[in-house]
Amino acid sequence: MDMTRSYFELFDLEPSFDVDQALLSERYRALQKQWHPDRFAHLSDRERRLAVQYTAHLNEAFATLKSPLRRAQYLLLLAGRDTHGESGAQLDPGFLMQQMELRERLAEAVDHDDPESELEDMQRLADDNLRQLLAQFVSLYSENDLDGAEKIVRKLQFVTKLQREIEQLEDRLLDD
Repeated sequence: MDMTRSYFELFDLEPSFDVDQALLSERYRALQKQWHPDRFAHLSDRERRLAVQYTAHLNEAFATLKSPLRRAQYLLLLAGRDTHGESGAQLDPGFLMQQMELRERLAEAVDHDDPESELEDMQRLADDNLRQLLAQFVSLYSENDLDGAEKIVRKLQFVTKLQREIEQLEDRLLDD
């Protein structure tokens, strides 16, 4: 396995935001069988270590292409834009205000008359925001507007984090 190849090349896919998830999973399973460390148990320490490294690389590639946010970040990384660090790019103040209001609403959801319903409403809102932002990313990225696409990815990071926080609060409420 050539670990210098892009994740798309690894799975023999075209570099694109739209990835056939069934095909990705199928190719992942085939490569996973081919490179599973157990198949290399009888070989040298070096070859076994390489198999473990290949498997880790394969798992990272699969997780990246499976996740819409991570896939968008990876496409930008391939274009020379690293969105994992701090950015000097200014986000829309209206968007940031909306995110602060949603975080406050989430913090107050536990005390709501019907917390489960409140969290379901918030999840629908976050899902809608995510769909809209993903559509905007695809449009901007396909137009080679990397500055715009990068700003959308930064917004996606906020929305994805909010979704995780909603799910975590739902889990805590169910556990109580």
